[in-house]
Amino acid sequence: MTCICRALFPTSRCLFLYRDVVAVAKSVYRLSMVMPTLRLVSLLGSFSGQLTRMIVERKGAAGADFCVRLGSELTYGVLVYAVSTSTYLDMRRRGVDVSALRYEDLVARPLDACRVLMEFCGLPVSLAERAVTAFDVDSQRNSILARSVLARFKDPQLTPETKARLNELLKKYGVPLIGEPNILEGTLLCSRPN
Repeated sequence: MTCICRALFPTSRCLFLYRDVVAVAKSVYRLSMVMPTLRLVSLLGSFSGQLTRMIVERKGAAGADFCVRLGSELTYGVLVYAVSTSTYLDMRRRGVDVSALRYEDLVARPLDACRVLMEFCGLPVSLAERAVTAFDVDSQRNSILARSVLARFKDPQLTPETKARLNELLKKYGVPLIGEPNILEGTLLCSRPN
């Protein structure tokens, strides 16, 4: 898809937004509590990796990457993180001009992050202050994905046993493990030491 966009819009910039793997896993878990398809993947995928693959394929994605038995409430989110992150890293290895931005940088230093983003996209850096105001609004308000709705669900616990199993999955995809520094190659660093 990135190559098609690049062919159609050669001056466009490609950016991969990522966040901490455990935060992704917990977020996907909460989403699965309100989105029936995600819930179905989580429930049926706990029986078989083949079921996970079949459901993902029915949704239009490459199922082979998702042929994993979902052994915990966090596994599907870790799998989504692993597949998307390994795809990003593979694109960079193949020479695709794509960079990344960590969500944690956006949250920790929104103005600095927006300035870096504006500069990266070739937009006036002066727009960064206006961009920061978007963080004050829940873009999903009045929907089942609103922060207030998702906050009602308690996050699953990350036990040492679950962490070990999830790290095995992350190793398989060649991405950073839980507990390791999570700054990917090509990341536009926004957080500066004080």
